[in-house]
Amino acid sequence: MPTGSGKKRTDTASRVIAASPQALYRAFVDPAAIASWRPPQGMKAEIHTFDPREGGYYRMSFLYTEPDPEVQGKTSDHADTFEGRFVGLLPGERIVEEIDFVSDDPAFRGTMTITTTFRPVSGGTEVTVVCEDVPEGIGESEHKAGIASGLANLAAFVE
Repeated sequence: MPTGSGKKRTDTASRVIAASPQALYRAFVDPAAIASWRPPQGMKAEIHTFDPREGGYYRMSFLYTEPDPEVQGKTSDHADTFEGRFVGLLPGERIVEEIDFVSDDPAFRGTMTITTTFRPVSGGTEVTVVCEDVPEGIGESEHKAGIASGLANLAAFVE
């Protein structure tokens, strides 16, 4: 829900995944892999374009698999479309992306920076996702649940 404050916030989540940093990194730069694990529960991905290199651009949509009149997408009733840029790619260590939602609603405007880090730990890799400047139209609890869902999907994909 929009707060009306105009202030941006930061949402974060972490998870230890039983995989190497390199395997996890590959899951972020392969469009087929991204389509498999990145959408949160209840959504599927459609990759429109994907250029996984520093300075590369991508466009994708997350589509609700079970339309719910209580939930509305950012772009259309049943879709969240966004455009992203790979700002920094350090294989096996860090990925920095900037994304903008395609939306007529000003509450979803603005560039959100997503930094994903991979840190080797006992039993695998700690994956930490930090989303900065989250548009105020994205509810905090729903966003954190979405990030956690994506990390769970990533774990199921690579483990």
